[in-house]
Amino acid sequence: MTKAFSIEDRIAVVTGGLGQLGTQFCKTLAEGGAKVAIFSRRPFTTEQIAEKFPAYADRIRVYVASVTDKDALEAATNQLIAEWGVPHILINNAGIDSKPNGDADQNAPFEIYPQKYWDEVIDTNLTGVMLTTQVVGSRMAEEGRGSIIMVGSMYGMVSPNQALYAYREKRDGKPFIKAISYAASKSGLLNMTRYLATYWAKSGVRVNLVTFGGVKTGSFDKEFIEAFLERVPMGRQAEIEEFGPIVQFLGSEASSYMTGANLVLDGGFTSW
Repeated sequence: MTKAFSIEDRIAVVTGGLGQLGTQFCKTLAEGGAKVAIFSRRPFTTEQIAEKFPAYADRIRVYVASVTDKDALEAATNQLIAEWGVPHILINNAGIDSKPNGDADQNAPFEIYPQKYWDEVIDTNLTGVMLTTQVVGSRMAEEGRGSIIMVGSMYGMVSPNQALYAYREKRDGKPFIKAISYAASKSGLLNMTRYLATYWAKSGVRVNLVTFGGVKTGSFDKEFIEAFLERVPMGRQAEIEEFGPIVQFLGSEASSYMTGANLVLDGGFTSW
């Protein structure tokens, strides 16, 4: 039974693999014996890889490719296949959100929310996923196997609770609205997952979505964390290490009869 969870010698692509969540995915996969190709917008030297992943540097490589640039994705995938072979696993992890402490217009009321911020988020979180899956997933389908993992958010299932951010207006004296673009992009992944799961089912490619809740990062305001935890049945944020094993499960034969599913890891947030 244990062998069903093995990802030994499998080849995995992780977009956004140098971020906090992506780094954890890469470590989990490499620890399980997989070879990991990170698709990144910026180059990373061998020395930088060794510093970031000291225990797994020989199993992790970085290929320069933005998820919004199909030509770059094609080039990176061709290079990866020439070096390691056709990927078995694709994790569509790259994504952006409005910055809580950035330009005030990123969190403006819906009536005046600038289109440029909508475009930026949708281009990366939805179009970028489509392009990456189109390029890498088609190679998997040609091989007759593969597991594609979409990285979602609880805000793809439920609307952001604006009450969680009310303290910002009281503190800063101006409206703060969690923008529509992130929620719209993540909810789009729900049906993209189902569409591709049915489209490629007979080609041996499985497509599943993982919906994550809040993870402990230390970058959120105390007032937000307190209000957020009141709405989480388990009463805590996730530890980053808790998000890694799910990608190993979905990338292994243990999930061989699972496609089109949405696995929710949110401490119960969306259950209320």
